[in-house]
Amino acid sequence: MITVEVIVYATLVDHLPGSKPGTPLTVKLADGCTVLDLLKQLGIPAEETKLVFVNGISRNVDHKLHDGDRVGLFPPIAGG
Repeated sequence: MITVEVIVYATLVDHLPGSKPGTPLTVKLADGCTVLDLLKQLGIPAEETKLVFVNGISRNVDHKLHDGDRVGLFPPIAGG
């Protein structure tokens, strides 16, 4: 079992009732889990996740997570 800290930003927080954008969550996962496994556990659709940072480095959803990792999840950003 591993523990990661996750920060979900902007509209992705809508998938986590009771959570606020930018507030860290502690999530326990099985050894060998990937970012995609994390998204599934949190109920966040992968297609709604544009950017993933693990320990400050941009990663894809196939990236394997390790105990103590810090994960940031961002939706596509629009504006003008």
